[in-house]
Amino acid sequence: MTQQLPQVPSTEPELAGVRNFRDVGGLPTVDGRQVRYGKLFRSGHLANATATNASFLTTLGLHTIFDFRNAADMRLEGPDVELPGVRNLNLPLTDPADGAEFWKMVREGNIDQLRSILSDGKAADRMSASYRTIITQRTGEHSRVLHALAENSVPALMHCAAGKDRAGLSIAVSLMAVGVEREAIEADYLKSNDPHRRYVVRRKDNSPAGMSPEVMELLSPLFDARSTYLHAAFDTIDQTWGTTDRYLTEGLKVSPETREQLRARLLDEA
Repeated sequence: MTQQLPQVPSTEPELAGVRNFRDVGGLPTVDGRQVRYGKLFRSGHLANATATNASFLTTLGLHTIFDFRNAADMRLEGPDVELPGVRNLNLPLTDPADGAEFWKMVREGNIDQLRSILSDGKAADRMSASYRTIITQRTGEHSRVLHALAENSVPALMHCAAGKDRAGLSIAVSLMAVGVEREAIEADYLKSNDPHRRYVVRRKDNSPAGMSPEVMELLSPLFDARSTYLHAAFDTIDQTWGTTDRYLTEGLKVSPETREQLRARLLDEA
């Protein structure tokens, strides 16, 4: 059963131009500590942030924004708004050439084309495969994120396009590095399904036929946060490295000393 997160007074803002924003503070670690509030945030992209949104984000005292989008995402959505004094670090976790035709079909394909690429579990299988690939092939990027957080990059905001998959995995890796329980990581990950957080699906054909219930059902695995996707990442770590500790030390080249620095920056006092 997925663990319930601690109940705290909600101060989470509704950001009109930024989907899926939240502070991951309060998540429990295996040794009884918790993630400190105001240190690690996650969201969808900031390209549509309003002036009011930007003003709010400025109040967070951010040091670094980690943007995991690729060049194709940037062309589609635009660059993030600039926040004064905040470093924006772009670390693409997917190749823009990978799946370019697939995502073009998602945006522009007719119902028969969508059935051919998404039906019978193909969409969900694709998502699980992408999570496994990011874990095994983007160790360098995740290593860079963890070392940056340990050195000087908090408070930090991590985002991709929807703030669900690439940002979700990077948040998960960061939380695992400081000892957050996997059940708590999963519970936070699933918050991306909340109606006010979900990525707004945009298609070239936005007519009733182009956005029909069948079309939306075919597309839903691509835009859902599903436990099976995150479990695919966890299972890949276990199958490839055996343990989380070996994944961090051998896969991501994160030393015990760096993990202690991360814990000091991201966790409440012991």
